[in-house]
Amino acid sequence: MSTVMEPDQIQASASSPPFLHPPPPQLFALRAERLDLLAEGHALGDYLRFVAGLCRVQQGLLDNPPAAAMPDPQRLQLCVTHGLAPLAADSLVREGAWQGWLDALLQRYEASSPLAHQAQTQLREAGAGQRMVWALALLGGQYSAVPAALVPFLGAALQAAWSHWLLAMPGVELKPGDSLGQCPACGSPAMAGVIRHRGKYNGLRYLVCALCACEWHAVRVKCVYCEQSKGLQYFSLEDDRHVAGQAPLRAECCPECHSYLKLVYLESDAQSEALSADLASLALDMRLDQEGYQRLAPNLLLAPGL
Repeated sequence: MSTVMEPDQIQASASSPPFLHPPPPQLFALRAERLDLLAEGHALGDYLRFVAGLCRVQQGLLDNPPAAAMPDPQRLQLCVTHGLAPLAADSLVREGAWQGWLDALLQRYEASSPLAHQAQTQLREAGAGQRMVWALALLGGQYSAVPAALVPFLGAALQAAWSHWLLAMPGVELKPGDSLGQCPACGSPAMAGVIRHRGKYNGLRYLVCALCACEWHAVRVKCVYCEQSKGLQYFSLEDDRHVAGQAPLRAECCPECHSYLKLVYLESDAQSEALSADLASLALDMRLDQEGYQRLAPNLLLAPGL
């Protein structure tokens, strides 16, 4: 009989530092609370509040999951045995169990704008095959193949399903992915990094999966894309509340591959959270784009041009 994984059990070994951390059971509630706080006086306040509403529905799904199939436990273990991501996004999207989560999300979310209502209607009326195509495109970063208004709803459903499956997965040893920035649990790319600040985790960097919210340890001062360390630069938005070098969110920019990854420094803001911090700092993305850096990290609740 398998047991449900507890927060301190999903790690590669008992050594320090632990390789993996699962998301907290209240992940989406924490995100919603943080987004509501960040929305006050923010230029994108309406959008942050919209995403906060989606996050509250996600939390409801996590607390009361829809009657949808779970991934086959034997296959999960087989993947782990062969060093593969057990919750591989591409395979599970094609199998379709996540679509029950999308149906539940569409049913529980109350649209507050015509655009949101139209997006819900389009997703309800779409066939399973079309939904699958959109989901694969979204997870593959092919935003031009997905109507922009559908992205937050698709992303929210996918995140809720994968986070649930991760938290319900029997405790197993997961191995690093093929690249530093690849989630060991589902194979998706990192959305951002978090620099921890307490106890034995102080100063350690954990990357946060864009899909399942799993966190895995990655050494600092190394580009997660090309893995070189020379000449890395750190940029942040100007903020009178923080002196230079102490901003709670900074982008690690690589001069070699011209990419960047946002890092959340909990020592500067202990309540910060990766997805909400990312959405609230889109002005930094615009600045870095002007500087010639490219963003490779996805945020599944945001589509370019939405």
